[in-house]
Amino acid sequence: MRLKALLIALSLCTAATAAIAAEPVGVRTISVVTQDYPRPLAVTIWYPSKGDGQMDKPNYDRIFETGPAAANATIREGRFPLVLLSHGSGSRAEGMGWIAAELAKAGYIVAGPNHPGTTSGDSTPAATPKIWDRAQDISVLITALSADKNWTASIDPNRIGMLGFSLGGSTAMELAGARGDLSAYMRYCDENPTMMDCTWFAGGRGYAGGEQVDVAPLKLADIDRTRFDQQNRDARITSVIAVDPGLATTFQKTSLAGIEVPVTLINLGSPGQVPMAVLSDQLAKDIPGASYLQVEGADHFSFLPVCKSGAADFLKSVGELDPICEETKRPRADIHAELSRLIVEAFGKTLQAGN
Repeated sequence: MRLKALLIALSLCTAATAAIAAEPVGVRTISVVTQDYPRPLAVTIWYPSKGDGQMDKPNYDRIFETGPAAANATIREGRFPLVLLSHGSGSRAEGMGWIAAELAKAGYIVAGPNHPGTTSGDSTPAATPKIWDRAQDISVLITALSADKNWTASIDPNRIGMLGFSLGGSTAMELAGARGDLSAYMRYCDENPTMMDCTWFAGGRGYAGGEQVDVAPLKLADIDRTRFDQQNRDARITSVIAVDPGLATTFQKTSLAGIEVPVTLINLGSPGQVPMAVLSDQLAKDIPGASYLQVEGADHFSFLPVCKSGAADFLKSVGELDPICEETKRPRADIHAELSRLIVEAFGKTLQAGN
């Protein structure tokens, strides 16, 4: 659930990474700032375009491959389903650009905020379990786009989906109607102290202003139980896909039984090799009508962008412990191709892009 190395990698990548193919993809960045919401949001939006716009050269990124992007291209005529993205802990929306571009090519408008407090260079243990903040970020973004004259004519308000990875998968689940159980989460970390999220809470460090900082270890007992366990359902979201969702074993079962929207759960890894922190097969059984898929030969970090040659050695040289650039037996690009197909197919069944 914790992606520490993205402080180094994704902080260098400020441009979107959509690749231009047969169906041109446009990219814009906006900010969402309102008097009623205390968390300013930096948002990247990918969308079907007419193929114009400024072809930007991607910013230099020491870690991840990036592609060209058509900045501020003209959006194609029509009304398109909207898909919201929620990135993993310590990551950025730009890190999901590879799947956002594929969705845009398939006829979706895709919007992802950088979640304050859990994004690259701005991430602390204390902010990480505050799923209610992340869920509210997404709801505020839907409201903002629905009222923005640049997007209202292009977004179909009756077809809104949600895609989240890792901690973003937890966010997606909460917006579908799942409710956390703080007591269960405390037991989980007591029994599994070496899991990524639990070691992050206990590690005594965080990131602020792009720098590593010392922080007090987080005690889960100090979290606001009422808010952690609260309902964060957004009824405007009508389809949810969660990839390796965090908190997978700690949602209230009664809330899962009450979810009424289509949910697709995807685990990265072969049977028996998915970490308990994100294992979602039981979730699929507890949610009425949910689908469960596994991508064999992958691991939790396979959802990140393709790494450049030599990136793994560079990360080791700067003290990064997580193997975010170590390939599994399958090339990451091959895993991305399978994930893209699964995600586009799942949304195609539930949001009916192009209809």
